[in-house]
Amino acid sequence: MAKIIDGKVISKQIKDELKEKVAGLREEGKEIGMAVIQVGNDPASSVYVGNKKKACEYIGIRSESYELPEETSQEELLALIDRLNRDDAVHGILVQLPVPEQIDEDTVIKAISPKKDVDGFHPESVGALSIGQKGFVSCTPAGIIQLLKRSGIEIEGKECVVVGRSNIVGKPMALLLLRENGTVTITHSRTKNLKDVCKRADILVAAVGRPKMIDASYVKEGAVVIDVGIHRNENNKLCGDVDFESVEQVASAITPVPGGVGPMTIAMLMHNCVEAAVMFDE
Repeated sequence: MAKIIDGKVISKQIKDELKEKVAGLREEGKEIGMAVIQVGNDPASSVYVGNKKKACEYIGIRSESYELPEETSQEELLALIDRLNRDDAVHGILVQLPVPEQIDEDTVIKAISPKKDVDGFHPESVGALSIGQKGFVSCTPAGIIQLLKRSGIEIEGKECVVVGRSNIVGKPMALLLLRENGTVTITHSRTKNLKDVCKRADILVAAVGRPKMIDASYVKEGAVVIDVGIHRNENNKLCGDVDFESVEQVASAITPVPGGVGPMTIAMLMHNCVEAAVMFDE
């Protein structure tokens, strides 16, 4: 039976470390501020935004919330981002995705100052990661690295397979595993013999966006399996990209859904915001 990698416990460790750091910064007279922008009232987005605000409150980060109506124009959103870019009291800017169809996501991401890009989505942040320079890293992949390290799982020299090639998870995940000296293969929907490639993995990261696609037949005995997916099954219960029940029998360690990768994404967002404030002083 696989060891369960508990993202709730590890994310709380990170948040407690950040809370201490923020308290120290406050004693030096530094208040950290984050702006959270949500356009429209998508229910899932509202839950995420609420969780981010709660995390800010717990750590001691001042959060400014902008809940804009569904019909907000791109110009109005860009004007708000521009104002926040120039506001020295705001260290991190987060626009909750997806945005309504009249707004171009790419334009919005590029409008946020790379110094305040706590989501790690700006082309400058992504470029810095790809050439090994300092910059903000996309929160979900950064959280997965912390899950592995804090669970005592060695990445160096390991065969790592990432299923999925999205800009938010798959690609940065591969780069981060490479940075930790893993040997990395990225797979996707066009990969031939996907099962055989996955079965080579010592560390398998499933970010494919299909419920329970990765079952035990994809997993090598003793592999570590990280499940990035989040879906609702036919009974409206949360599940991931991994068929947990079957994979748990062969893996050495596995993340559950919920309670695995999810809490880490918010913890790393908070980490990026504190880093932004520290870098602001440099």
